[in-house]
Amino acid sequence: MNDVRYAPFAGRVLIGLPFILFGLGKATTFGATVAMIGAVGLPVPPLAAIGAIALEIVGGALLVVGYKVRPAAALLAIFSIVTAFYFHSNLADQNTFVHFFKNVMMTGGLLQIVSFGAGAFSLDAYLSSRHAYPNGLANA
Repeated sequence: MNDVRYAPFAGRVLIGLPFILFGLGKATTFGATVAMIGAVGLPVPPLAAIGAIALEIVGGALLVVGYKVRPAAALLAIFSIVTAFYFHSNLADQNTFVHFFKNVMMTGGLLQIVSFGAGAFSLDAYLSSRHAYPNGLANA
């Protein structure tokens, strides 16, 4: 495949959709999410749960459509690495070990988005081209 224009879009979808799904999962099991947050000792568990749900759903959606991806990816990267240390730090447990390093890998992918942006097939690219050429005359 010589044409890699679609790769950033595919990457954003593959990273963004799970965040949306996980956020919706937390929302549908809100009580359990609050209890889990409280169990690790984070302050104000209901507020933390609402923040996590909003960040995952909104941040994931921003990645999928390619809008404001750098700040969205940066926030999701911080969220992912903090989540790894608070919720998946028992590396002696095989399941927790896998989740810890899954979060580390997601953080790496998100940092790539922070570094390189949304790519050609994104709302960011579309809006940038509209701003650069407000009359649609790219080659005038």
